[in-house]
Amino acid sequence: MLRQWIDSLKAATPGQCAVCRAWPAQPLCEDCVARFAQPQPRCATCALPVPGGVARCGHCLREPPVLDSCYAAVPYAYPWSGLVAQFKFQDQPGWARALATVMRSAPWIEPALEQADLVLPMPLAPARLAERGFNQALELARHLAPAKAEAGLLLRVRHTPPQAALDRARRLANVKDAYALEPLRAHAVRGKHVALVDDVMTSGASLSSAAAVLKQAGAARVTAVVLARTGEPG
Repeated sequence: MLRQWIDSLKAATPGQCAVCRAWPAQPLCEDCVARFAQPQPRCATCALPVPGGVARCGHCLREPPVLDSCYAAVPYAYPWSGLVAQFKFQDQPGWARALATVMRSAPWIEPALEQADLVLPMPLAPARLAERGFNQALELARHLAPAKAEAGLLLRVRHTPPQAALDRARRLANVKDAYALEPLRAHAVRGKHVALVDDVMTSGASLSSAAAVLKQAGAARVTAVVLARTGEPG
């Protein structure tokens, strides 16, 4: 409760825009959002950029992903890459409100959240959660869809090394069997449209692994909703 009160106080206190340093802003000014969060055509199942009028990229046509749909608000580039790093690693959970607003502003994310029955944040391993102090995906999910967000349904059951230095094949192997549903509540996803929330999508290995768990438990449809997408294929 104390942390929530502190975060609320920070969010209500005027400050500088973290990008252009305009004042007041909390923590992103409207001009920077308008400048750096312009929608661009993206593949409907992996969120990689595609030419206008193209629904799915060639990779997804050749190898249909586990995810039924995937939406990203912004590219993982300046200024978003730096903002995500500050959000996660410099103890800025209060930024979740502003970043969730950026996500909701993307024309395809609002409908996806409205259509979802459940909104599940990608979970952190207990050791990483203890180190960071909060789960950035959960903070985003709570602001994106407070009535649908479920914190303890999807679990991280195996700690894995960081994905950054791995190629796609090794990333997929790294997160294999890393996720599970809370046993007494696994039935809650049966026949439901589930939206997975995360801050950044790189290869999609973690989201795909979690989606597979949900599909195995009977989820009718799984959508991924992320703040930023890197330019990495697959």
